Amino acid sequence: MATLFVLQGRDKGKRYDLREANVSLGRDHHCVVQVSDNEISRRHAEIRKDEQGYRLVDLGSSNGTFVNAEQVTERRLVNGDRVQLGRTLLLFTDADDRAEQPLEHGVDIVGTAAVEGSRIVKSVSHEPGSQLFAGDPADSPWLAAARSNLQLMYRTALAVSHTLDIDQLLARIIDMIFEWVEADRGCIMLIDHESNELTPVASRSRRGQSADQRIAISRTILDYVMERKEGVLTSDAPADDRWKSESIAALGIREAICVPMQGRYGVVGVIYIDTYTPPDRVLLAKPTNRFSEEHLKLMVAIGHQAALAVEDTSYYSAMLQAERLAAIGQTIATLSHHIKNILQGIRGGSYLIDEGLKADDNDVVRRGWRIVERNQERISNLVMDMLTFSKEREPELVAADLNETIGDVAELMKPRAEEAQVTLHWQPRTDLPPFQFDPDLLHRAILNVMTNAIDACEKREGARVEVSVEWSPGEQFVHIVVADNGEGIAEGDLKRIFSIFESKKGARGTGLGLPVSQKIMREHGGDIRVESTPGAGSRFYLELPAHGPQSIRSAETITMPTVS
Repeated sequence: MATLFVLQGRDKGKRYDLREANVSLGRDHHCVVQVSDNEISRRHAEIRKDEQGYRLVDLGSSNGTFVNAEQVTERRLVNGDRVQLGRTLLLFTDADDRAEQPLEHGVDIVGTAAVEGSRIVKSVSHEPGSQLFAGDPADSPWLAAARSNLQLMYRTALAVSHTLDIDQLLARIIDMIFEWVEADRGCIMLIDHESNELTPVASRSRRGQSADQRIAISRTILDYVMERKEGVLTSDAPADDRWKSESIAALGIREAICVPMQGRYGVVGVIYIDTYTPPDRVLLAKPTNRFSEEHLKLMVAIGHQAALAVEDTSYYSAMLQAERLAAIGQTIATLSHHIKNILQGIRGGSYLIDEGLKADDNDVVRRGWRIVERNQERISNLVMDMLTFSKEREPELVAADLNETIGDVAELMKPRAEEAQVTLHWQPRTDLPPFQFDPDLLHRAILNVMTNAIDACEKREGARVEVSVEWSPGEQFVHIVVADNGEGIAEGDLKRIFSIFESKKGARGTGLGLPVSQKIMREHGGDIRVESTPGAGSRFYLELPAHGPQSIRSAETITMPTVS
């Protein structure tokens, strides 16, 4: 299916599927693709599907329709085209528009013995300090210059591939240009898509030049480069006939190179370097040529590499924003649903309390208060899970009694188990040494798993949840086991139960409990495993690293309460 993805504009990050045969684009709310842009017409353009693919047709718009920076009235769209409407830039993609041609006979990997005389002649690494660009001193000047150019282009390509910070990338590129070219000043300017003007984003002056002096760049040169999409080299600029419309001599410029940053779909900016002589010394300075045609060609290639990086970063940023918006939307929708259910429970309990007070019936008041209290606990658990899941944190490890932490959770969940008609059995181990863990975090992890176990077998005949600890001296992990004889988990759902907002409990579940427990255990260096048989029940293993004293406490016997 073909899609339009908004790269720039007020709707940045939105994606539109082109499902219909005729898709209208414009500001009007009747348009299939409604764009929030005051510079486009109400019905601006239309994308029409036929047997050959998709055609973009301008509908007599005021400001025109552009494909890859070229104004069109009608154009056949291909995968990767950029459509410009006003200040909004959209990327057209067509998943069916592919040109792959598989090899007819495939590929075989054979042993070296199968190829007579096959041997490795030379190997070169791309790592810094390798001999990738080392040359022979006897090489010709042409070959040495070509190798130098190749090295600079290679370093530019590495810079492009190793950073997604566009400001850092362009600053690095202009630094490399100054290493290779004897320029006095230079800057990189990008087109601001709001004002459509060139805006400086990186600049530099050579040591010895006044760093606090602003670079004055000839508007005539910039207009020439932008309009013709060609790089220019000016040598002895005051005498160049092309620039006589502006007194470049007054700017102190002797030589200048200005190249467009030409990307896949248009010009995104320019790179400018020059040699500078203070205006009061222009007429006295002896003309010298530092720039050549080879410099110009190399600068054009660097400008193209930089433009591709800018386009890729813009696309990545738009995709990242779209993913964030989608995640925020999903989170808000899910949490709103759960909070609404909790508020309905509180409202119902409050109604019973109000009716009981009117009738002076304490039983009704108590029943209503239990409902309110239960829903208060639900919203408290929801908020605590949200806080735990929303940030990374290092557990505050202390030597603590695992029996005590599990026992606290069991005591807390005993009323909930009795209400659900579930037998909750916890048998503490008397031979456990102290372990290193965060009691508060582990309490939350066990609470979530135990709550799920009780819910899984609620009101089933013979419903039972058993909590135990499995550990032997010398073992790497201690296992807290929570087993139930409930409905179990289908094999297809096992991989999704630790995904956020995945819940099989309907209005009772938030889909946060198990992901939070897994996060807590992993922050401790452990994990959660689950074994389940549909219709027979599940066993959750909370694996906790067995850090701490390894000696078994035998000097005294510690008696812990049994919950059953």
